[in-house]
Amino acid sequence: MAPYSPISYANAHARVRILYSQLLSLQTLSNLGEATDYTMLITQLKETVYGQHLSKVSDPDLTPRRAVYQMRSRLVDAYLNAIHSAPAESRAVLEILFRHFELDNLKAILRGILIGSSWDEVNYVLFPLGPASTLPGEAMLESGNVGAATELLRNTPYYPVLSHALQRFSAEQSLFPLEVALDLEYWRSLWESIHRLPVQDQSSAMHILGPLVDMTNLMWAVRYRVYHHLSEEEIINYTLPFGYHLQDETIRAIAAGSELGNILEKLYPDMSNVNALLQQPERGLSLLEIQLQRSVAQRCRGAFAGYPFQISLELAVLLLIEMEIQDLTVLIEAKASNMPAEEYAPFLINASESATREPVMSHA
Repeated sequence: MAPYSPISYANAHARVRILYSQLLSLQTLSNLGEATDYTMLITQLKETVYGQHLSKVSDPDLTPRRAVYQMRSRLVDAYLNAIHSAPAESRAVLEILFRHFELDNLKAILRGILIGSSWDEVNYVLFPLGPASTLPGEAMLESGNVGAATELLRNTPYYPVLSHALQRFSAEQSLFPLEVALDLEYWRSLWESIHRLPVQDQSSAMHILGPLVDMTNLMWAVRYRVYHHLSEEEIINYTLPFGYHLQDETIRAIAAGSELGNILEKLYPDMSNVNALLQQPERGLSLLEIQLQRSVAQRCRGAFAGYPFQISLELAVLLLIEMEIQDLTVLIEAKASNMPAEEYAPFLINASESATREPVMSHA
């Protein structure tokens, strides 16, 4: 393990600060939310840092799906620059964190194969990774089946996981076991990469990524129980046995049927309206996840008030850009479908408290 060197972050620090300064303000997000329609929203977005990406496509071709695709290019550029300029000892963590976009692309391609989609139908749903991607996406779709597509991944980190899970896929004709196996392997690899950092960077990275791991694992466990009605054993097998503040015994309690409201209130005492959200899980669990994402975003912003020469700032700004694009995606989809603000605003991560407040659900 390389020794910790604060000076190694000096070169990246200025670039990180620039990225942080380019994040959209709450006022700008509010102004975007007041756009009367999709066309006006795109016009306003072109006046922001996203303009350089949106302007690469002519207006007639800039559909909502294409607009989101173009904006994601900013996040890809930010990651690639961060990885290139990062100290050698921390590069692996950034590379693995970046790979979760490719993992999402892989799952989207597999779903496309299963329902018979064309490459044109799938392409702009994917993250625009370009040469950074290891996936032969178009060839996978053209292969026509999941087994043949898996064979095209022999030289990627996904092949061992997929090939091992193929037997169960063949028996069930469901992508669920493949996606679960891919997710578990991904988060294990990220966790292990954090623990290979120098000691000081381990603490710094865990401060940002630990809550993200907890949120992911918690939402898996809750959704497996509420939506999929999995058995206790299955929930335990399909979740991570480690965490930051979320410990294995809590996951086991969820799997065993313990009262979710009590568990969540104990884990997150500042979270509002937990029991009401659980009463209407189809909407409520998504809102619960948004509250957890807001907590992660707050922690990311707080990192910029601390010591500058550490990996936490790199990680924080990348996650903040990702969450900003998530919010802009919500706005684009809402404006394109003429959705009223009271329906979409609670699903925004970065907005004023009054704009995002969810109406209290009835306990009746």
